[in-house]
Amino acid sequence: MSLEPAVRERIEQQIASHRYVLYMKGSPKMPQCGFSARVAGMLDQLLEGDYAAYNVLEDESIREGIKVFGNWPTIPQLYVNGELVGGCDIITEMFNSGELHEMFGLEKPDRTPPEIEITDKAAEKIREFLDAYPGNHLHFAIDSGWDAQFQVGPKQGHEIETEAAGITVLMDLASAQRAKGAKIDWVESVQGEGLKLDLPGAPAPVKQMSPAELQERLNSGERLLVIDTRSEANRADKPLDFARPLDADLMAELKDGDPNQPLVFVCDVGVTSQQYAEHYRKQGYTQVYNLEGGAAAIVG
Repeated sequence: MSLEPAVRERIEQQIASHRYVLYMKGSPKMPQCGFSARVAGMLDQLLEGDYAAYNVLEDESIREGIKVFGNWPTIPQLYVNGELVGGCDIITEMFNSGELHEMFGLEKPDRTPPEIEITDKAAEKIREFLDAYPGNHLHFAIDSGWDAQFQVGPKQGHEIETEAAGITVLMDLASAQRAKGAKIDWVESVQGEGLKLDLPGAPAPVKQMSPAELQERLNSGERLLVIDTRSEANRADKPLDFARPLDADLMAELKDGDPNQPLVFVCDVGVTSQQYAEHYRKQGYTQVYNLEGGAAAIVG
C-alpha cells in the first residue's frame, strides 16, 4: 500500500514536532483502547506529559497512513527523535527492563520487590487455583487507573517477583510500584465470594455528597467546583447556577488542574455523574464527590 504525499508530509511534520510522539487511540487522559492506555500510562509516569500524542481515531488517513509510514501494523506507536521505537509489547518490555528510562535520559528504575500481604484464606484459594495450572504463576497487574487484575501464566523474564504466604507473585514495574503495602484477602458475602484487594497508595474513593451538605459547604464559601454532566437540554430545564457544564473548556482546565481541588459531579439522578467522578479520581484528583440523587434531589 502506497502513502499519499500529502499524508506522508503531515506525518513527517507531526513526528518532527516533538522529541517524543505517540500515535494512539484516544488521548492520554481518555484512551480508547487498553494498549493505548498502557503505553500512555508509562509515558505519563516517565515524561510527566511532555510528549505529543495524536488520536488516530480522529483522522482515518493518519490512522492507516502511520501503519504504512513505519511499516508497523498496529496502534499505538511511539517515535523518539524521529525514529519508530515500537508498539505496546516492545514499549512494555523496555519499560520493565529500564531500557526506556535510559532512552529518555532517566535513572534506572527501582526494581525492589514490594512488600504485600496475602491472608491465609486467600492463599489457600490461590493455591487451589494454581494447582490446576502446573508450571504457571500468579501475575498481579495494577494499571494507571488503579484497576487491578490477577492472571495465571508462565514467567516472561522481566517481571518483579515478590513472595507472600509462600506464594510467588509476578508484577510488571509499574504494578510493583503501585502494589506497595497491598493486602489480598478472600471475602464471602451475599454477592458471592472472591479476592478482595486493599491498595494503600490508590487515590481516595469517590465519596457521596447529599444536596444538604453541598448547600452547606457552598454557603460556607468553600472552594468547591461543582461540575454538571447533564445534557444542554436538561441543564436548561433545571439550571444550577452554582455549577459549570463539563464542556471542552472545563475538560482542558481539569487536564492540568490542581489535584487537591474538591470536585462535585452532578447529573440527573446521580448515576452518570458517578462514572465521570471515577474517571477524574483516577486522573489524580484527591477530593472527588458524586451528588446523591443528582439534580432531581435538589429542592428549588
